[in-house]
Amino acid sequence: MGTVQSVDRALRILDILARDGEAGVTEIAGHLGVHKSTVSRLIDSLEERDLVEQLDGRGKYRLGIGILRLAGATTARLDVVQEARSVAKALAASTAETVNIAVLSEGAALYVDQVATAGAPQSHNWVGQRIPLHATSNGKVLLAGLSDTEARATLGRTLASYTANTVTDPAALVAQLAEVREQGYAVVVDELEHGLSAVAAPIRNAHGDVVASFSVSGPTFRFGGPELAKATEAVVEHAREVSHRLGWQEAPPGSRTFHHRDSRET
Repeated sequence: MGTVQSVDRALRILDILARDGEAGVTEIAGHLGVHKSTVSRLIDSLEERDLVEQLDGRGKYRLGIGILRLAGATTARLDVVQEARSVAKALAASTAETVNIAVLSEGAALYVDQVATAGAPQSHNWVGQRIPLHATSNGKVLLAGLSDTEARATLGRTLASYTANTVTDPAALVAQLAEVREQGYAVVVDELEHGLSAVAAPIRNAHGDVVASFSVSGPTFRFGGPELAKATEAVVEHAREVSHRLGWQEAPPGSRTFHHRDSRET
């Protein structure tokens, strides 16, 4: 049985259980048009990962608690987008620039939402794309939400260069992450593309963990001096508002801006 075919059949089993609530091996085999032994092997693999579970003494299966783990990750992302949408629109309107929301995904920054005003010249839609962590403000904020050890492991040993401004030395980047944690935001100028600058701030959940990044980006010629200061203040303020909507309680003055995993490691 080919790997792709096995994956397809396993997903179809999950679909059947989601639709019917419960089903036995014989029923599933009938739906798939395969031998019962094939279904049994697939069920065993799914059961090992808690994606299905057997009902006691009934010989039937239902979806397992592992599904909740997978669904929970998706729900968390949807919660961020839902809570941030109106805030992103307000931020885009106040800065007249493009606003992006990103989450950490497979060693990259995955853009999950974007809001651009009519006057913003940046027309590229980043939603659904994974962007390098080390060359973007969103990426640096997401990395700063990790411990230094986790950040190094996520980055790997080789950092690609996109422009002359791209930070490709892992040690230098880790030093930057300390600054991001201290100041509560990240600024990137011409690191991913010439002429493109951005500032980002963290979005936290109720536990204080960084679950997403909120950024304002635009042409570098408009991101200097007062304009950059204004955009930075706005993105920090609006990211804080989204965090509050997700249940985050602001830390007392003088405490760390970032709550990351360093503080919980033993």
